[in-house]
Amino acid sequence: MKHYLLQIIYLFLFSIWSGLATAQEQKIEIFGNLVEEETAQAVPYATVALYKTSTEELITGVISDEEGNFSISTTKTDFYIKISFMGYQTKDITEVEIINNKIDLGTVSLAPDTKMLDAIVVEGETSKTIFQLDKRVFMVGKDLSSTGASALEVLNNVPSVNVNIEGEISLRGSGGVQILINGKPSILADDSGNALGTITADMIESVEVITNPSAKYEASGTSGILNIILKKESKEGWNGSISANTGIPDNHSIGGSINRRTEKFNLFTQFGAGYRSRPRMTEATNRNLLNGRTILSDGEEFRNETFFNIRLGTDYHLNKYNVFTLSGNFAYEIEDQPSETNFSFLDENQLISQWVRNEETEATNPKWQYELNWTKTFKNNEDHTFQISALGSSFAKDLSSIFIDKTIEGENVDTNQLTATTFNQTDYTFKADYVNPLSKNYTLETGALYVINDVGNDFEVQNFENGEYVTDLNFTNSFEWNQKVLGVYMTGAFENKLWGVKAGLRVENTDLQTLLVTTNEANSQNFTNLFPSLHTSYKASETFSLQAGYSRRIFRPRLWDLNPFFNIRNNFNIRAGNPDLQPEFTDSYEITSIYEIGDATMSSSLYHRYTTDVVERVSTFSDNVTVTTPQNIGTNSLIGFETNGKYSPVKWLTFNGNFNYTYFDRQGVFENQNFDFTGSQWSARLDSKIKLPADIDFEITGNYRSGFETVQGEQSGFAFMDIGVRKKFLKGKIVGNLGVRDVFASRIQENFVNQPTFESYNFRQRGRFITLGVSYAFGKGEAMSYSGRRR
Repeated sequence: MKHYLLQIIYLFLFSIWSGLATAQEQKIEIFGNLVEEETAQAVPYATVALYKTSTEELITGVISDEEGNFSISTTKTDFYIKISFMGYQTKDITEVEIINNKIDLGTVSLAPDTKMLDAIVVEGETSKTIFQLDKRVFMVGKDLSSTGASALEVLNNVPSVNVNIEGEISLRGSGGVQILINGKPSILADDSGNALGTITADMIESVEVITNPSAKYEASGTSGILNIILKKESKEGWNGSISANTGIPDNHSIGGSINRRTEKFNLFTQFGAGYRSRPRMTEATNRNLLNGRTILSDGEEFRNETFFNIRLGTDYHLNKYNVFTLSGNFAYEIEDQPSETNFSFLDENQLISQWVRNEETEATNPKWQYELNWTKTFKNNEDHTFQISALGSSFAKDLSSIFIDKTIEGENVDTNQLTATTFNQTDYTFKADYVNPLSKNYTLETGALYVINDVGNDFEVQNFENGEYVTDLNFTNSFEWNQKVLGVYMTGAFENKLWGVKAGLRVENTDLQTLLVTTNEANSQNFTNLFPSLHTSYKASETFSLQAGYSRRIFRPRLWDLNPFFNIRNNFNIRAGNPDLQPEFTDSYEITSIYEIGDATMSSSLYHRYTTDVVERVSTFSDNVTVTTPQNIGTNSLIGFETNGKYSPVKWLTFNGNFNYTYFDRQGVFENQNFDFTGSQWSARLDSKIKLPADIDFEITGNYRSGFETVQGEQSGFAFMDIGVRKKFLKGKIVGNLGVRDVFASRIQENFVNQPTFESYNFRQRGRFITLGVSYAFGKGEAMSYSGRRR
């Protein structure tokens, strides 16, 4: 273990040293105030940028505040100042006087541009990552915002973030990422809809990557938070676009959006409909090492869906300081899930019987979501805000399945079964946040959150016996799950131009009730926990910054972790929940650096997570049937190193790379079995983006994820490649896309369980996906991509 730790620490120290090497030069601070020449009124949000005099290369830039004030610093001496803002003439300042490493420009007047020339935008030409006190911020530049990309594609360009073929989002290779819109839960970010596929990149100002959240954020989840910040400015009038997609396997959809913006109102609607198919190849082996008996299975499963959804909403600007948002979403899915699985039963490698199991499943899924939000800003400062939001959702499923077994050879094993599921889930989230910048350097935040989850699931299995279907009481159950979480928090922060510190405390009470109605098994849990956080940052120079943080997190078991629901598609490999599962707690520590080396921007992190009551999926074996359930098993101590970077050697070529390595030490005992072991896992990703002539963009992405040890065996690694081509027509009013996910169909997941008395093997493969789409914009909008993905 020492060998691995030394390698990680040396690598991290090297990355810090390379950044510190650039941090020793003396700083020059430039400041002033911008006013309009004719009226002497302040000019807020103007761009102030420094350029190298010799090469005219951009050094750095800032935006003036509401009073027109600005302050910018540099270690360079060969520079000139450029000030620009839409509607005003650009001003270049080439002669300045440096006194005590300061340049006071005083009041700078900007003259109106009567010809209304296009604004010279300095910042935001290319997407880049910058540091803030407790997060990294990915600024969306023109390289993404003008391409018609969706929010999912924007996220896939953010360092440390990956969006897989089904639209599932992971951060540093871990799922369970919380998605926020403008700092709050939203129906736009709900993972059961397609709304993220309908947000266009030109609507997004930035994406905040919060790998170690402060006490401000809900304590659940350990993977982190992605906060999508939408632009405040709006295009008045009619805006809209429509998009159509087709693909192999079947992935056909049409979607669109329409916005009507006025000074007071923003009325918007988004809609979509389509059909998609998700095939999956499976294989499984169950081997009893005591008697030599083996069950082999292989087959193909499909999840076919016809779907419709529509979202309606409005923003109402009561006045300059109060904005109300009301929106709702309705989606309806019709599912068809056919599958065919071939089984073989062997005794000491001698075939005893062979049969095929066919499934026909139908389901309907209505979904409702609604959101009300009030945001108030105060006259003294636009960052002084109070926000209240209420989010509700309802999801139902009415599912029925028929399973027919047909013997092909050997002993007769014909067994027909029926299953029926009635599922209802209702969730409510109430949230209030107050932010008060007490001064230029001090900020106070406080707020509260109340979440209600209410679920009921009735599941019935019937076996065909003596010419009729009879309920199987061993598998039939009615499960109720109710959870309430109340949290309050307070944070305080100090931040100046060089360094900052932020401390906070969150208190959360969890009230969890589960009931297995058929057996009257109840589980009640009520606990209150403290979740402190501490973050600090230091800006050593324009090209190097450091950030450190600590937070405590909780993972609460989800519905399907708790529900003893059995899927009998393959009744020799059964997954079930555990109503007695306890939450796991994680203490997370992290040190991160961001630095520039020439034309490359790099970021490196060294992190440690210590988790108690770790939730692991454990397999048990009986009568050649493997049953996998989640269990709380001991502790996990994890040390990781991550580095990512972006490099553009020429304007038409950009590389994005990411490398993540973790070393873990597992300690635990379950049912007298020792689960102590150590292991490691690593992943790497490289994106290359090429701008070709005729407004054609080409992208190729390579991924590799290593295998790793599990508590009972191992998970295999895999490599895969995605490619995409985008072509713009009519200055981006029409955008065509061609994408190929998993080009070589190499994304294969294999899980091995090796125990003294049994072995099991599971194989899953989705295969190659090809999509072709075209988007058209009308009004003042830009073409968007409606992905039609199931999320």
